[in-house]
Amino acid sequence: MIEKINNYFDVMKNCIDNLDRTELEVFINTLLKARDNGHKIFTMGNGGSAAAASHFCCDFNKGMSYGQDKKFQMICLNDNVATMTAYANDVSYDNIFVEQLKNFLQKDDVVIGISGSGNSKNVLNAIEYANKIGAITIGLTGYNGGKLKEVSQLSVNANIDDMQVTEDIHMMICHMIYSILMNGNASFGLKELVNG
Repeated sequence: MIEKINNYFDVMKNCIDNLDRTELEVFINTLLKARDNGHKIFTMGNGGSAAAASHFCCDFNKGMSYGQDKKFQMICLNDNVATMTAYANDVSYDNIFVEQLKNFLQKDDVVIGISGSGNSKNVLNAIEYANKIGAITIGLTGYNGGKLKEVSQLSVNANIDDMQVTEDIHMMICHMIYSILMNGNASFGLKELVNG
C-alpha cells in the first residue's frame, strides 16, 4: 500500500514539474486584468470539473475579494441547478452553458472551461460561442487537452492520462493563484482576517 501511495504522489509531482509556467503566468494576469477592468469571469465544468469551477468562484469572489476595492466578478455556470436542468430538459444538455452565456457574456469577459478530457461538448459549445463574441477563453484540461485545448485562446494542460491527478492539478492551480495574490499583496489583509 505504501508503494501505491508513493506512486500516486510521484505521478502528481512529475505532473506539477511539467506544467508550463508561462501559461500559468498568462492565466493569472488574464484574471487580474479582468478584475481590474470590471469584466466578468465565467467558469464551468461537469462532474469533478463542476466542483472545481464552483470552488474557483468561492475562492475568487470571497477569498480574494472580501474587503477589497477591486473585486473579482466570477460566475459559475453549473451552480444554478434549476436553470441548468431546465436547459438540459427542454433544449439539450450540450447547451446548458452556452445558453446561460447568451444572457450575460460581454466582449472582453473571460470564460474558463474546465474539462479533464477536453472533449465535453457543453463546454466546447460555450467556448466556441465566447470566441465568436470577443470574449477571452481559457481551457483547463488533462490528457492531451482534447478539442478544448485547440479552441481555447489560452490552454493550461495537465498533460497526464489520469483524471484524478488532472482534477488535483486544477484545484492546485486555483489555490496557487489564491496563495500568490494573498501573500503577494499586503493590501489584501487576509492574514489579519484569518487571525481575527
